[in-house]
Amino acid sequence: MGGGREVAISLDGVRDKNVMQLKKLNTALFPVRYNDKYYADALASGEFTKLAYYSDICVGSIACRLEKKEGGAIRVYIMTLGVLAPYRGLGIGTRLLNHVFDLCSKQNIPEIYLHVQTNNEDAINFYKKFGFEITETIKNYYTNIDPPDCFVLTKFITPSPVKK
Repeated sequence: MGGGREVAISLDGVRDKNVMQLKKLNTALFPVRYNDKYYADALASGEFTKLAYYSDICVGSIACRLEKKEGGAIRVYIMTLGVLAPYRGLGIGTRLLNHVFDLCSKQNIPEIYLHVQTNNEDAINFYKKFGFEITETIKNYYTNIDPPDCFVLTKFITPSPVKK
């Protein structure tokens, strides 16, 4: 950026009044359309779903769903994480992901996972930088996009030490 001026990246929660921002971003970012359950899960996740603003322009988002595993443990499923192409490489996706890592650590949620289309090397490499590993391949996961296969990427979080 010219002039050495620091541009602020800010995060904001998703609520009923601004959920349209998330819908517009998803339309621009992803080759699939999301249903009402996706948006209900995103809203229900509270702090785990955020919009990212760059100079007050909404340019990215992360939307998660909290899931209960057998035995009662909670894990986080990242439904979507995306940043508009002109704003990639500025640390916005990293900021969104780190926000979720911090929440998981504070709430002792040990596992985060997501699905990535097998040919999406940029996304796979991005997540691997943060310690995600490919733990499964699912054939024909997606409909109407090619390739239809996905990888499951998983990261295990170490809980924050309890302050004494």
